[in-house]
Amino acid sequence: MAEKHGNLSINSENIFPIIKKWLYSDHDIFFRELVSNGCDAITKLKKLDMMGEYSLPEDYKGKIQIMVNPEAKTLKFIDNGVGMTADEVEEYINQIAFSGATDFIAKYKDKTNEDQIIGHFGLGFYSAFMVADEVHIDSLSWQEGAAPVHWECDGGTEFDMREGERTEVGTTVTLFLNEDVLEFCNEYKAREVIKKYCSFMPTEIYLSKENTTDTQTIDADEKLDTDTVVEEIKPEKEEDKLRYKIVKRPELLNETTPLWMKHPNECTREEYLEFYRKVFMDYKEPLFWIHLNMDYPFNLKGILYFPKINMEYESIEGVIKLYNNQVFIADNIKEVIPEFLMLLKGVIDCPDLPLNVSRSALQNDGFVKKISDYITKKVADKLSGMCKTEKEEYEKYWDDISPFIKYGCLRDDKFCEKMTDYILFKNLDGKYLTLPECLEVKKTDPDEAEDTAGDADAKESKENDAAQGHEAKEDAQTEGGQKIENAGSVEDEAEDAAGAEVVDADGNVISAGAGDDAEEEEEDEEEKKEKVIYYVTDEKQQGQYISMFKAAKMDAVILTHNIDQPFISQLEAKNEGIKFQRIDADLTDTFRAKTNKKTAKELEAAAEAIGKVMKKVLKKDKITIKVEKLKNKKISSMITLSEESRRMQDMMKMYSMPGMDMGGFGKEGETLILNANHPLVQYVMDNAEGNNVNMICEQLYDLALLQHAPLEPEAMSKFVARTNDIMMLLTK
Repeated sequence: MAEKHGNLSINSENIFPIIKKWLYSDHDIFFRELVSNGCDAITKLKKLDMMGEYSLPEDYKGKIQIMVNPEAKTLKFIDNGVGMTADEVEEYINQIAFSGATDFIAKYKDKTNEDQIIGHFGLGFYSAFMVADEVHIDSLSWQEGAAPVHWECDGGTEFDMREGERTEVGTTVTLFLNEDVLEFCNEYKAREVIKKYCSFMPTEIYLSKENTTDTQTIDADEKLDTDTVVEEIKPEKEEDKLRYKIVKRPELLNETTPLWMKHPNECTREEYLEFYRKVFMDYKEPLFWIHLNMDYPFNLKGILYFPKINMEYESIEGVIKLYNNQVFIADNIKEVIPEFLMLLKGVIDCPDLPLNVSRSALQNDGFVKKISDYITKKVADKLSGMCKTEKEEYEKYWDDISPFIKYGCLRDDKFCEKMTDYILFKNLDGKYLTLPECLEVKKTDPDEAEDTAGDADAKESKENDAAQGHEAKEDAQTEGGQKIENAGSVEDEAEDAAGAEVVDADGNVISAGAGDDAEEEEEDEEEKKEKVIYYVTDEKQQGQYISMFKAAKMDAVILTHNIDQPFISQLEAKNEGIKFQRIDADLTDTFRAKTNKKTAKELEAAAEAIGKVMKKVLKKDKITIKVEKLKNKKISSMITLSEESRRMQDMMKMYSMPGMDMGGFGKEGETLILNANHPLVQYVMDNAEGNNVNMICEQLYDLALLQHAPLEPEAMSKFVARTNDIMMLLTK
């Protein structure tokens, strides 16, 4: 075959049906496109007047009228803008995708003002053919001596154009709707669609019913020259006003200067609330809002509202409406709105958005990403600024907005970086602390933290104790001359207090100077240790542990939301040296009574003995049992579950498939702690084969478990029955 070079042939007969059927995903969008064209026509005429090329009448008021006619099955879009000549109809209508807006901008780019031209692509007009069997245009150009034009097309590729009869500058587009979409010439449906797309367009939009017989009553002083009076209503009493019954006026459907177009300093609290109620039909008051107002490096305005978020009982998806030059584009466009902001409600208007031809989707990902990053930054700046300057207000909102902020930190690294130091944690006393403040809280044992500085009596007492300690130390020698370990912990404290020699963990003597070095090393090691932040997930269920913490002057934070578990895992990953631990995950030395090594070995042996009894009675081989001397003698038993085991258990529950047996999971890491200072535990230790030991063992375990988690139904039934048996024993 011979080599050939040529041009691709595009047949309008093939492409026009594609434009009509597939250009837009939503058929009702033709309202937006035709109204936008009318707005542009009016904007152009005003610019021509401003540049001195045309003189507007003194009483000129740009407006778009939409007239429905159910009987004739028509829709009319009427504007009083620039209009078109026959040549312009030939150029902008007959040549598909030639944009009059683009041509106008290019011609007058050095003379235009801040008013924006909406259209750019020239295809909006053809959206009419998605719903109309036939479309007519009647137009009269602003140009002096121009003749009116009438154009019509029946949906094919052929058209008819002749001189028209319009007498006023502007354009009327008439749609003869096909049978499938007659709902659009219903006044109520038309109002709904116009409100959806055109509520904030910059030109007044009026809706009316053609040839209507509907009337309304007005006071005489409200009568306009354009009103058609049907009846004069005379006053029945002297104090009554004269009234008129008139043909129903066209209804104004839009607000030409929406709140987001105003400067934040010009807006009142009530205006923000009214706008919120009007746009989102939500009568629950938002917590607060952020007004975006940016001109450089791109034009972006908007308002983001923070509603109260209830993550457990309501849908948490918000609505953020995206506009382009006050023209509605879509809800929740994820390319522009960061995903975590979808929890909010608001509007964003960005004329610089790179839209595709249908104005329903975006292109140029790099630019859109910059807009998205800016919105994230402004939200983070607002929240962090509020925490710095309005801490009380910030705390008041925190419980409601914390799920949103934590979700944002999980989903967006940049947001997380900005917000980490402004995350609040509520402690056991109801006080709000930031993460740095949580790390500064000293968790000290009150038995060791008593300040005796400046108290002469206390100092003298300490010195006497130190002297007695030396005497005890000299007596504590074996026949072979070797030192035995101190049987009491008071001696060690006395030696430290008096500056005497120090004994290490192995019983070796350390010189005073070496002790100082050791102390410095301990401080260095302390700094390297992970800083633990204790937390509570259920204040009622973990009440006993909370009481223990408060008695020990220790603090913890309240983390009750489902989102808190992944959130604290992220904080640990991003902040080296920080660890979160639930208050029932381990038993710290703070809660243990002081014991010497001999006593510790005795408790270890007792734990082994009682452990065999408990495991046999409870029929639980995996459980770890420890016997400790707790400071609180009223506590008989308690359960701890390692933080790692609990998190793994929570994760498995979250991702488990229906029907998966999770009953045995999580028992690894569970420890039953028995308090050797409690009479019940002492009884079991001393009477392993005694009466009622089995009952006491079971009760000790269930009591510990109840403070840790709810009992399973079968276990609860046994617990209740056993409790009744114990009460019966008291009656004997």
